[in-house]
Parts: sequence; C-alpha cells; structure tokens
Amino acid sequence: MTPPSDRKYTKEHEWAVVDGNVVTVGITDFAQDQLGDVVFVELPSVGDLVVQFEKMGEIESVKAVSDLYSPIDGCVVEINDELAEKPESVNTGPFDAGWLIRVEVQDVSQIDGLLSADAYEVFTSGSA
Repeated sequence: MTPPSDRKYTKEHEWAVVDGNVVTVGITDFAQDQLGDVVFVELPSVGDLVVQFEKMGEIESVKAVSDLYSPIDGCVVEINDELAEKPESVNTGPFDAGWLIRVEVQDVSQIDGLLSADAYEVFTSGSA
C-alpha cells in the first residue's frame, strides 16, 4: 500500500496528519504488516504530554511487543477508545479507523522535519 501523501511519517513508522493545531497519529501499513495481528494497544491518557520521538505507548501483536513513538510534542486531547475492544483496527485500517491518538500542538512546524510519503516509501523499501 502506498502511504497517503496527506501526512508525514517517522522512521519509527508512525504517521501524523495536521488539522489546525491538532495532529492525528497512527502507525503505518508497513508497521502493521511487520507486526502481524495486533492484539493490544497501550496509549497515553487524555491530558498526558507527549514528546517528539519519545515513547508514548506500546503495541502488542501475536509476534512481538513494540514501542510507539510520538511524531510531535503536545498534549493528548483524544485517544482512539475503539482500540480497547477492536485492536485489530490497526491492521485493517492503519490510516483511518486504526488511528491512535490526537495531540494538540504548540509548534506545528515540527511536522516539517518528518518524512514525506515519497521519502517514507523509499525508506521502507530498504527496510523490508
């Protein structure tokens, strides 16, 4: 699956899409494919502060437990509550229903330092 061009990507395989001063964060199709069937997602709580490129949670699959990293600094304003009951949404819809958190940010320009869809695709073609 080609990564959507409306968002930015990290080398840790998270994506971020900006809507005003709120950034929605998820993991990429490449990441969910590498993980296999997701069975549990541990996310920060609403009100928690996340820091760019620092751990913000964990994702557990039938294969492994992996850390989740925030692509941006900010305050968590919403988490995807559906993942508690349907963690497999990360596999079936990593770019839509499987989103993880929404973060209110002070400095949206941090997004500029992330990878474009094309750059991410090049990056992952060497990682497969």
